[in-house]
Amino acid sequence: MSKPAKFLTIFLTTLIVCTSQAIAQENSATEKLTKQSEQFKEQILQVADNVYVAVGYSVSNVSMIVGDDGIIIVDTGMMGEAASKIAKKFREITDKPVKAIIYTHSHGDHTGGAPVFLGSERPQIWAHVNFGSEARPWKAGGLTYQNVRGARQAGFKLPPEQRINNGVAPVRYPKRGGEVFSSNEGTAPTHFLEGDRKVIKVAGVELELTSSPGETNDGISVWYPAGKVLFAGDSFYRSFPNLYAIRGTPNRSVRLWAESLGRMADNDAVALVGGHTNPILGAEEVKQVLTDYRDAVQFIHDKTVEGINKGLTPDELVEYVQLPERLASSEYLQPFYGHPDWGVGQTFSNYLGWFDGNASNLFPLPPKAEAERMIKLAGGKDKLLQAAKDALAENDTQWAAQLADHLLAINKNNTDARQIKAEALTNLAHNMVNATARNYYLTVARELRKQVSEAGAEARPRQPQKPQKTTTIASIGDAVMKKIDLALPDELYQGCLFWHQAIALISQAEE
Repeated sequence: MSKPAKFLTIFLTTLIVCTSQAIAQENSATEKLTKQSEQFKEQILQVADNVYVAVGYSVSNVSMIVGDDGIIIVDTGMMGEAASKIAKKFREITDKPVKAIIYTHSHGDHTGGAPVFLGSERPQIWAHVNFGSEARPWKAGGLTYQNVRGARQAGFKLPPEQRINNGVAPVRYPKRGGEVFSSNEGTAPTHFLEGDRKVIKVAGVELELTSSPGETNDGISVWYPAGKVLFAGDSFYRSFPNLYAIRGTPNRSVRLWAESLGRMADNDAVALVGGHTNPILGAEEVKQVLTDYRDAVQFIHDKTVEGINKGLTPDELVEYVQLPERLASSEYLQPFYGHPDWGVGQTFSNYLGWFDGNASNLFPLPPKAEAERMIKLAGGKDKLLQAAKDALAENDTQWAAQLADHLLAINKNNTDARQIKAEALTNLAHNMVNATARNYYLTVARELRKQVSEAGAEARPRQPQKPQKTTTIASIGDAVMKKIDLALPDELYQGCLFWHQAIALISQAEE
């Protein structure tokens, strides 16, 4: 290896090590996010007579209601391996057969474990009549890029030392030997909620299903009156709700989400089981939590509309809409997963679409043309680059990233700009309590550093190398990103569409 090549290798290795160490350092953001991981301890919790909730085994919670001659399962988790562990734990409580499965919504982290619970007798499988509707426009339109963004949000391509959790879910990597996502005809819904409410009786247990649009328009809440237990699905979890997912989502009505929460708060529940994180116990606390949760979502909607009517743009609205202190300080409304700013943007988009109302933005300059003019204003590329470096040194990280974007708009292969942006995003991640934003920052930073490394390798004389068969989490993630497809039934949409290919890719990597 030449001296320059050795120097570059040492430099890049040092950069990666230093970055990993910086990320590992504790600050208020990482401390809060780490503490949130306490919500994902594997445990079976009894929340009422005959009602048990499996927390931490899978990406989402799985619940069991024990009836006279069978059991009802509310959501099934995502992975077959995890679902099997849950089923085994449930069998230690009762050996009664599964008489019904209820999907609170169609995301795959709530439906993927269903095959484990089917048994020899096909149970009733209940869902909203709109089950799976979120994914259909993507598939019909041939959209695939959402998967790339989904992988960034989930942090799938990040090494373990850079991931803390996913805000409302534990860190999960695909494992060889266990199903990641399973679906077949036997797991498709057989019974549907077609109106606003429906009372059903299964295994001697009376349940009330209520249409609860929020994260999806096929959401269902389940009320168990005998035990006063409310299963809220992803309308509630211990985090500010994900009114908009940065992976990209179809319309999520903030107004309807608030209305759904209001109806839930009207129940006299003594136990609240969310789609993720630990249940809330105690009538008074459940009432308060649901009320605050509703008030927060309603505030985002109403204050955003108020600002819209004043002519404010989305960027201005983010500053205008600030949660009241009593809501912003609530332990149940910390932005581990969703973020108030994203809810503001979602509300604006729902009502007015992409145009922000500023006439200058009807036909704005393309990024490259704008960048050329910014560079001229700065006095040339070198001065703009120096300004970006200075901003980074002064810890003005957002500005450093944006200045780097101007340079990359001119030349996407600008190594210096890539390095500056990667470092800026890493610094932003270090101080970010929102897990999805953190994962997204770190993943894009990793992509940029990889591009710098590959560019350096291409510039060096090629040396013969022995083929390597080492399989890492990162390499699996890269392979998944290259081979993603949408070969899933419409009605079995999964929140992170890339998961279902992981096992096959691992097998290929080991061959």
